[in-house]
Amino acid sequence: MKNELKNKMNRFVDFINTADEKLAAELVSQEAIFLAPTNPEPLKGPDGYMAILQMMRSGFPDIQWHAEDILVDGDKVAVRYTMNGTHKGDFFGISATQKAIEIKAMNFYRFNDGKIIEEFGMPDLLGLLLQLGGKIGA
Repeated sequence: MKNELKNKMNRFVDFINTADEKLAAELVSQEAIFLAPTNPEPLKGPDGYMAILQMMRSGFPDIQWHAEDILVDGDKVAVRYTMNGTHKGDFFGISATQKAIEIKAMNFYRFNDGKIIEEFGMPDLLGLLLQLGGKIGA
């Protein structure tokens, strides 16, 4: 099962890098919930994940995720990502800067019947905003 879930996560990386709706249907349960710091309410199902990808691609149309580590424990998977892209559109109210970004994320997934049923995403949003020219403090 461990290798099967690692293979599914590698296909999931293909999905998030291409936003391929067929891969979304293959890998993401209709009942899946996605908890992300960018949304107060969980997003649901393949359409919810497509909304997350659209939000990221609106600011970084060339964004790519790279899985640095994939750890499997039963039906749970932890993935350490590095994301790279270019800030070519508005993102969190910051106009395009044309800056290249590199941010880290640590995401946790739960599988049921071979599909993702839950994700807790924890991208380094502070690091991202600082790379875009944001400031801490007054």
